[in-house]
Amino acid sequence: MSTNERENLLRIFNDQLRHFSTDTILFHQAVAERLGLNSTDHKCLDMILRNQPITAGELSNLTGLTTGTITGVIDRLEKADYVFREKDPEDRRKVMIRVHTKKAESNIMSHLQSFGQSMEAMLEQYDNEQMKFLFDFFERSRDILRNETLKLKK
Repeated sequence: MSTNERENLLRIFNDQLRHFSTDTILFHQAVAERLGLNSTDHKCLDMILRNQPITAGELSNLTGLTTGTITGVIDRLEKADYVFREKDPEDRRKVMIRVHTKKAESNIMSHLQSFGQSMEAMLEQYDNEQMKFLFDFFERSRDILRNETLKLKK
């Protein structure tokens, strides 16, 4: 492969990643709007759902958002009846955040079902080795994103 061809492929790939990122953000914004949330609250809800029970401080550390911002997120999610606060039974000074799982999953999944089916149909076209390559690509990409996010926050 010539240097020129490689540079062209890298440029096209970078453009595709930028489009993918933008389309992902716009998709999740549309889902958030359907749920009556903003996109930050929607993604925080997902993080709480995957990590519950969780404290506000832990969510702040996971997201990189300030504790004040997280308090606002939790307040809005609680008002929308997606999450609730409860005292930690082992340490009554701690407040744990939990999700009303059935409500969250049913509301969110109703908006993601078509997307999930379309993605599943697309992924059927890849063999196991290609899937492993994609897993590796996304894992490495996420590591880069997390590291670059940390750099921006310094």
